Amino acid sequence: MHKLNVNESTEPIDGCGIEVSAEELVVGLRRQGEAGPTCRTFPNSAPGHQQIGRYLARPGRRVRACMESTGVYGLDLALRLAKVPGLEVMVANPRAVRHFAVADMRRSKNDRLDAAVLVEFAARMRFRPWQPPSPAAMQLHALARRLAALTAMRTAEKNRWHAAQVSETTPLALRRDLERSLRSLRRASDRLTREAVKVIEQDDGLRLRFQLLLSAHGIAPTSAVQILAELAVISPDLTVRQWVAHAGLDPREYSSGTSVHKKTRISKVGNRQLRRALYMPALVAVRRQPHFRAFYQHLVARGKTKMQALVASMRKLLHAIYGMFKHQQPFDGSKVYRLATDLPPAEFAFSTREAA
Repeated sequence: MHKLNVNESTEPIDGCGIEVSAEELVVGLRRQGEAGPTCRTFPNSAPGHQQIGRYLARPGRRVRACMESTGVYGLDLALRLAKVPGLEVMVANPRAVRHFAVADMRRSKNDRLDAAVLVEFAARMRFRPWQPPSPAAMQLHALARRLAALTAMRTAEKNRWHAAQVSETTPLALRRDLERSLRSLRRASDRLTREAVKVIEQDDGLRLRFQLLLSAHGIAPTSAVQILAELAVISPDLTVRQWVAHAGLDPREYSSGTSVHKKTRISKVGNRQLRRALYMPALVAVRRQPHFRAFYQHLVARGKTKMQALVASMRKLLHAIYGMFKHQQPFDGSKVYRLATDLPPAEFAFSTREAA
């Protein structure tokens, strides 16, 4: 017979799913003992968020609410509900919810059905309560996402500008317009980077982590802002393996029986913004940082493709950042990959004889 833990709550647990859109919030609520959820619609506004909090909260009951991570449209609601006593909020990965709906044989889709799916998701899947990031972390995250968008626009404009230089038929007015656009985007990026650094400087924890990131060869201030912004909003109690999975850099095996064996690839089930932020620093590191370069060359010598070796370097860089943050120490290349010069003389002589 199950014995009740003294710390285990005896309050009934109700399930809730919230489908978020720009203007409306569809709330599906199933009280314990009820067969199915009841759906109600609220405006996606501050008064609407207060109404949802009052609607869900009941004395002597707990509510587990699940919503998808839909960016800014659901952020204020999640912050509001996280403060309501007796209410736990989970912000689920949209891909996980979509696969859950397919596995549950859901053939139709609308806001009310999606809210019902989220109710079932919260009840059947492992519930991971959402921990609200600090206000400084959220400000930094918003600025960094805009910086990433500006970087993408600058890359597209550079490509157009380069194509315009190839042909003599390109009007001069078009070339000048592209140059003005590039200057404007560069100024906007510089301005937002300065604002992001101001936010970092006002928070002791962010400032320390920013300085640690800059100690790593290959991480420039812009990349440091983007990496820090993505890491600052995730749960602080995650392990390094969970960091790797969050970034979608974990290996994905695909095999079945003795006949199906596809190449192992990264899952990409994670934060693509974090993967993009790690790409350029890893590329610079494998070219200019001795330990990363040796690690990269070692993988290529073992038969890995250059892209596989680079992705492994991105994962190794994320491991290094985790260690730097955890121990509050600057980058140490010898902890990434040990070179012969890093070994003590006696140990180096032993490894040389063993290789011979």
